[in-house]
Amino acid sequence: MNDEWLSDLKHLGTDANKPFLETAPYLVVVFKRPFEIDKKGIKHQNYYVNESVGLACGFLISAIHNAGLVTLTHTPSPMRFLEKILKRPSNERAFLLLPVGYPAEKAYVPDIQKKTLQEVIKWY
Repeated sequence: MNDEWLSDLKHLGTDANKPFLETAPYLVVVFKRPFEIDKKGIKHQNYYVNESVGLACGFLISAIHNAGLVTLTHTPSPMRFLEKILKRPSNERAFLLLPVGYPAEKAYVPDIQKKTLQEVIKWY
């Protein structure tokens, strides 16, 4: 991550320490498949992979929260190590890591202000 990225995140209190990865009872690793390899070894492109996996993750996060659990999105950089340690096939790429469990008693949630409707919508 470059200095600008780190500076932009500073107010959130994030750093290299991620204790939630060790205390969460479940770690869900979401993979995407940018391509398929058929039985003859021929590569076939999958389309709209990031959009499809991103939408599916949104539904999964909603379901986790509706079940009374909590999660947060974590995208370690780099993430390729997950493919290796989980022995995933060559056509899979780690997309997202979701630690899942009950909230800690003293969980810190930053006060992030949402944009107003006027800032995100243009009515025609």
